[in-house]
Amino acid sequence: MIEIKDNPKNGSGFDSLHTFGSWKVAFITFGKQYGDLSELKIVKRHTQTDEVFVLVKGEATLFSADGNENLTATFLEKEKLYNVQKNTWHHLQVSEDALLVVVENDDTSKENTETKILTVDEIKEIKK
Repeated sequence: MIEIKDNPKNGSGFDSLHTFGSWKVAFITFGKQYGDLSELKIVKRHTQTDEVFVLVKGEATLFSADGNENLTATFLEKEKLYNVQKNTWHHLQVSEDALLVVVENDDTSKENTETKILTVDEIKEIKK
C-alpha cells in the first residue's frame, strides 16, 4: 500500500509528515523559526541523533559550528544530502519558497536538544 501526504504548512516551518520505527520525515518551509535572518538568535544541537536535510526547492543556508567555533554558513544545493552530525550546533534560514526534507530520529525533542542563545557579536559576525 502507498500512503501519500501533503505538506500541512502549519506556519511553524517544521511539519512532521511520517514516522516509522525510530525515524521520522518532516518538511521545513519558511516560517518564524526558519525565516528572516533578523530572527536568527539561537542555534540548537541534538545530543542523540544526526539530522539530514535535502533542499527540494528555493534557497536555504545552514549555519553550523562544532564546539565553540564560530558559525559557518553553508549554502545548500538542490539534490544534495547534508548530514548534521549529533552535537553540532546548527540553524537553517530559508527563502519564502523553500522546501526541505528532513530525516531524524523520531524521539528528537526538547529533552535531547540543547539550545544556545547567540551573543550580539556572534549575530553581527553571521550577518556580515
